[in-house]
Amino acid sequence: MSTDEQVSSRSAMDGEIGILARRTIEAGIIAPIYEEMRERLGEEMAQSIIDSAIRKAAVKAGRSFAARTPGGTSLRTFQELQDLWTQDDALVIEVTKATDTEFHYNVKRCRYAETYKEMGLGKIGHLLSCNRDGVFCTGYDPRITLERTQTVMEGASHCDFKYSFDPDAKPAAG
Repeated sequence: MSTDEQVSSRSAMDGEIGILARRTIEAGIIAPIYEEMRERLGEEMAQSIIDSAIRKAAVKAGRSFAARTPGGTSLRTFQELQDLWTQDDALVIEVTKATDTEFHYNVKRCRYAETYKEMGLGKIGHLLSCNRDGVFCTGYDPRITLERTQTVMEGASHCDFKYSFDPDAKPAAG
């Protein structure tokens, strides 16, 4: 990666707080709204609404980061964004592959899951965080996709992230 690319990917993070801090604040706001929806509409409908709203917000956030990445997006610039997700020891990860077309890692510890459980939101933690991952990356760059078969949030020993970049796919509109 060139020095220019490093500067470009880092500039998209200027002024951002760590994602764990952001998710904790958001969860505190969402919790009473979710509880009210659950009481009025039932568990299934309340979760469906939260899921849809969070996914839409994740796509929008991905697009916002992409717009602040001078020189365009790539899997390498996406990898640099991971610093926001791991900040404050939010995730303990083991990177198993990091190339221009593949970015694989396992999450060994997830403070997002721990935080949601402490807040009494463990039942919807996957909606508040995990479901964002696959749509955030496509919002950032539609050439990036995520394959993941398990998460700590839902009781697995680790999360298995496998991001792929298809250079022949249609890039994000500038």
